[in-house]
Amino acid sequence: MKDAYKILGVAKNATPDQIKSAYRKAARERHPDLDPGNPWAEDDFKELTAAYEVLSNADRRKRYDDGEIDATGQPLTGQGTAGYDAKGRAKTRRWKKDPFETFRQKKRQEKTVTVDGANVNYSLTLSAAEAMQGGTKFISMTNGKRLKVAIPKDTRDGQVLRLKEQGMPGLGGGKPGDALVIVKVEADGRFRIDGRDVHVEVPVDLADAVLGGKIKAPTLDGEVSVTVPENANTGTVLRLKGKGLKDDDGGDPGDQFVTLKVMLPKKPDPELRAFVEKWAKKTGARAS
Repeated sequence: MKDAYKILGVAKNATPDQIKSAYRKAARERHPDLDPGNPWAEDDFKELTAAYEVLSNADRRKRYDDGEIDATGQPLTGQGTAGYDAKGRAKTRRWKKDPFETFRQKKRQEKTVTVDGANVNYSLTLSAAEAMQGGTKFISMTNGKRLKVAIPKDTRDGQVLRLKEQGMPGLGGGKPGDALVIVKVEADGRFRIDGRDVHVEVPVDLADAVLGGKIKAPTLDGEVSVTVPENANTGTVLRLKGKGLKDDDGGDPGDQFVTLKVMLPKKPDPELRAFVEKWAKKTGARAS
């Protein structure tokens, strides 16, 4: 015969609060909807609820501990231990069947414990552009249902989108849990996200690096024109204020940082080489 305490996973001296907490935790983990392919899941859940009904009531718990009822609340017949006599021999007594026990048991079974449904976690991967621009995505639940997820503009990496009452159903009138969609923002190969700031590396030719000029730089919402200062070098960083991700709490948005990478012409240029040789000789810039 199964032990009600073991079914709930509590000690025999567990407090009422500990019993209640253990039941709520077990009910969420062992809800039949979480294991639709298990034909015994519903029976297992009924067994769990019955054990809780026995141990959550002080009178029924005492009767269970005394051996009058089993873990489902059903009355036991036959002999039970009733302490010991003066010589240390176990005394026995016969339990009398209570004619009203069947009625009370039925009423107890009709009583349902209210348990809120568990939240369910999902992950959703977005590109940096998708995260900034927002839009609509879909996720598939374990039961095959598809959920529509509205992506707010400037969604950040690690942000949790809550879909109300789209989690596990409640028990006994309890409200359904929520679906928690955890967003992961991936760079698209050009962008790197750091908090609310965005980083990108942009090539710049030698003429613009030396003389300065205007170049195009990609951002999460399209290309913009940026000014390259004179004598820029590889590693020079240009800051585009407010071009990063927005703050959900209403604070200032992040920035975009454009790191320049000076590029020489792809094909050798004799005139450029002659000029550099002359310049190096004049300035002593070349070691040998």
